[in-house]
Amino acid sequence: MSVYLHEEDLPADVLAAGPVAVDTETMGLITPRDRLCLLQISDGKGDEHLVRFGPDSDYAAPNLRAVLADPQRLKLFHFARFDLAAISHYLNVTAAPLFCTKIASRLTRTYTDRHGLKELVKEMLATDISKQQQSSDWGGPALSEAQKDYAASDVRYLHRLHAEFVVRLEREGRMQLAQACFDFLPHRAELDLAGWPEIDIFGHS
Repeated sequence: MSVYLHEEDLPADVLAAGPVAVDTETMGLITPRDRLCLLQISDGKGDEHLVRFGPDSDYAAPNLRAVLADPQRLKLFHFARFDLAAISHYLNVTAAPLFCTKIASRLTRTYTDRHGLKELVKEMLATDISKQQQSSDWGGPALSEAQKDYAASDVRYLHRLHAEFVVRLEREGRMQLAQACFDFLPHRAELDLAGWPEIDIFGHS
């Protein structure tokens, strides 16, 4: 298992065919203001690839954009809503089709209100991961080893979680509902970017 750091784009042909796990690191939580600094991606075969973007990046990244836009590749996320908005805003790509482990957790783990990645990995995969670097400076001139390991861990377990959640969603008869949610997520991200991040447009008031 290795973690590879790349600048501005993913090298060609480093990913095997099939689903890819994807995550992003930004300068903050307001997508148009807080630039995309890092995108993590893994084919689930043991390696993680980190693509770093500089402050003056044009986000061209043709190889990465091709993978994210590939309609034949399932993209696995945890809290896809945020990552989809960042990818759409900076890379001009709709990363679909997709599967979100946070939504899958909310639909199947109704016995708890703890749906963070750390909790999912601990309960379902019996592994502890550190979130210590979650709020670190991702836009600095260099990434520390701790940052790289944290970033890689955000995609390292998504393939295994996906497999577990498929079983649970099917067991509970909620796969069709989950798929409808996944299909809507790019539109939810678009609403966030357009100015409706916290407004429930489906609500009565």
